[in-house]
Amino acid sequence: VSTQSTGSRVLSHYSCPLSMDKIEAVVAKVSDLKDGEMQERTLGEGKVLLIKEGGNFYAVGHKCLHYGAPLKGGALMNGTVRCPWHSACFNIKTGDIEDFPSMDCIPTYQVRVEGENVIVSADPNILRESKVTKFMHKKQNDEEIALVIGGGPAGATASEVLRQEGFKGRVILVCKEKWPPYDRPKLGKAMTIEPEKILLRDHQFYEAHDIEILLETEVTLLDHDSKLATLSNGSSIRYTVAFVCTGGVANDLVFGNRVRPLNVLTLRTVKDAHQIANNTKGEDVLIIGSSFIGMEVASCIVDKAKSVTVLGMERVPFERVLGYDVGFAMQKLHESKNVRFIMEDICTDFKEQDGKVVSVLLKSGKELKCGVVIIGAGIRPSTSFIKDSDIIKKLRDQSLITDKYMNVAPGLYAAGDVASFPLPLLDNKIVRIEHYAMAQAQGRIAALHFLGHNIPCNNIPTFWTVQYGKSLRYCGYAIDYDQVFFDKEQDGFQKMQFVAYYAKGEKILAVCSLNRDPVVAIATQLMNAGKMPTTSQIKAAISTDGISNNVLKVALGYKTTEPGRHYFKHLFIPGTIALVVVISLFLLKKRSNR
Repeated sequence: VSTQSTGSRVLSHYSCPLSMDKIEAVVAKVSDLKDGEMQERTLGEGKVLLIKEGGNFYAVGHKCLHYGAPLKGGALMNGTVRCPWHSACFNIKTGDIEDFPSMDCIPTYQVRVEGENVIVSADPNILRESKVTKFMHKKQNDEEIALVIGGGPAGATASEVLRQEGFKGRVILVCKEKWPPYDRPKLGKAMTIEPEKILLRDHQFYEAHDIEILLETEVTLLDHDSKLATLSNGSSIRYTVAFVCTGGVANDLVFGNRVRPLNVLTLRTVKDAHQIANNTKGEDVLIIGSSFIGMEVASCIVDKAKSVTVLGMERVPFERVLGYDVGFAMQKLHESKNVRFIMEDICTDFKEQDGKVVSVLLKSGKELKCGVVIIGAGIRPSTSFIKDSDIIKKLRDQSLITDKYMNVAPGLYAAGDVASFPLPLLDNKIVRIEHYAMAQAQGRIAALHFLGHNIPCNNIPTFWTVQYGKSLRYCGYAIDYDQVFFDKEQDGFQKMQFVAYYAKGEKILAVCSLNRDPVVAIATQLMNAGKMPTTSQIKAAISTDGISNNVLKVALGYKTTEPGRHYFKHLFIPGTIALVVVISLFLLKKRSNR
């Protein structure tokens, strides 16, 4: 067995002071791990994740640095390990981030094999901290200015990557809110949370790395032809490069020229979340919109509100993205918690009294009395501040059209909710994806391209939602699919335990799971590598094994011995049959030519 030594990093990469001492111990026998296996092992007072891949041993941090998921339950493939919860991905040789939403790298530790013993050595401080912040270069000149507009995940990531990859000019991050970038998805799951608890980085971090933050500030006009940005505080910045990472504006519902009533709320910011939490207690709440924002809000407030009713245009919630069956199962979950649904209907007007909505009129003729209205009807890209230019192209939704490097025009990039880009998963169809981790990935790709690194946006989209303690996970992109099929027990929907596959022909476009980790993490790895089994192969596995896990694991490279031993034929036999058919056709053609 060959050995692999890791952990040689620039010391300032680490987010804690290094110790002069090292902990070293035998953590396993060579025979303890099969190839492709991961195990948590104790080292001193800490833990490491021991990995065997390609005959080599590696030792890395044992938990994901996003929300702390144990990486031993994730998916290992091609030198990377992917988190089972939210699909953050790390390089097992360097610890570097391969995919988001983690903001930090995992540590790597030195490994050597002596006889049958696998020995790991580590700095005790790093073992305790279990986090690595990449080295960042300092500012060396004021002439070059990278203007990052927007304090969301895309802007935060772009700012850091500029410093990590050696940009020596000024980095200016313009944030509309009064806080530095924070973990926005938390707002739909913990609406009373304080912003200080969900900051991606604190003020000291930005100051230490020469990233200038302008809080409670907006760019009111971006004249890219002149490379001049006008700010809401009256000042202006002439920039070298601009990154538009402004996200979206919550869609409102205003009838005529009326001002929005006081008790009509939306969710986009910390302030919005606190308003919803404080103003819905003991009220009859109507949520307009039955997709992710609306349904997460419903799950958060139903115990405190007098009543919660969801109004949606589709037959069931989430139908456009997740399909009827998954949407119906989610609706039943909400109904079991006393959320009421009115579907296939829309709001046509408000009845107001003293500046507040007292009832809502529906297209069906119904009138619903309510004390608070929450609009969960999606967002629109925030790009109205960008001056028209012949070199800037927008779609009808006002999103910015980019290339595969997130480049809009020379010296101008877009990332996150504002960007429409070619998605390789759909043969480079132009799409706009409102996912947190995708925004981070695009911020990174944009910054890298500006600095001369041509890394295209090939990332597989992923998202998650948590409702009543149930975590639904999704990878891929499947708006235009022609079938949905399931890997579940007979009462899988009642148990809220299933995997849904969204396919078009033989191609799997997306996978959704509930209480079936790490299926989505595995599927993300396979899609990313272009090795996702076909529709027929997965259906055959479900038919014979009753479960799809094995056919996915075999494609991932595992030598599985789990129950259901027919997985071999799902991958090997269809390929063999196809080869025989091709050879037969060739021989027939050759014979006919004689």
